[in-house]
Amino acid sequence: MKRITYILLITLLVALSAKAANTSDTARKTLDKAASKIGLTKGVSASFTITGGNFGKQSGIIAIKGNKFNARTDNAIIWYDGKTQWLYNKKNDEVNISTPSPSQQQNMNPYSFLKLYKSGYTLSQTNAASGYQIHLTSQKKGISEMYVLIDKNYNIKQVKIRQRQQWITITISSYTHKSFSDTEFRFNSKDYPKAEVIDLR
Repeated sequence: MKRITYILLITLLVALSAKAANTSDTARKTLDKAASKIGLTKGVSASFTITGGNFGKQSGIIAIKGNKFNARTDNAIIWYDGKTQWLYNKKNDEVNISTPSPSQQQNMNPYSFLKLYKSGYTLSQTNAASGYQIHLTSQKKGISEMYVLIDKNYNIKQVKIRQRQQWITITISSYTHKSFSDTEFRFNSKDYPKAEVIDLR
């Protein structure tokens, strides 16, 4: 009797492990298709709304090319050239220069997780009414947990990020492929001659 119970237990554990592995593989393939469809190296423009954390609720437009992005809302403009970030606060006419961490980039770039999911994250996928929901978890510092909603055409519709005890939600309403010059992702002081520049690096 004990031997039969042991065999049943081992069979159950193997079946559960296989199911978890299949779910992880399925989630990775779904993310791969979404990333491939976007084609970030060519350039993408999207409308988005961000809520939660210290943001309240803000809407804007983001331009992306590879790991570079330019996000614009009513309150601020962010340029990121792959290394340096410039944050322009419209109210104060002030520019802060920094070198952001991946988790800080994620706050304003709903596509930056596409550079992160391939290593260091445990993935799982469930079916949602509009498509697929991917759950990403990691033991690393920074972004420890994410939910990504992808429709059946592999368009990314929403990204939810947990940082410490707060959740930030970025909803994407549309995107189009565009070609951008690299200058789009760098702050040009000539366009803001009266802005105070503060270097935080």
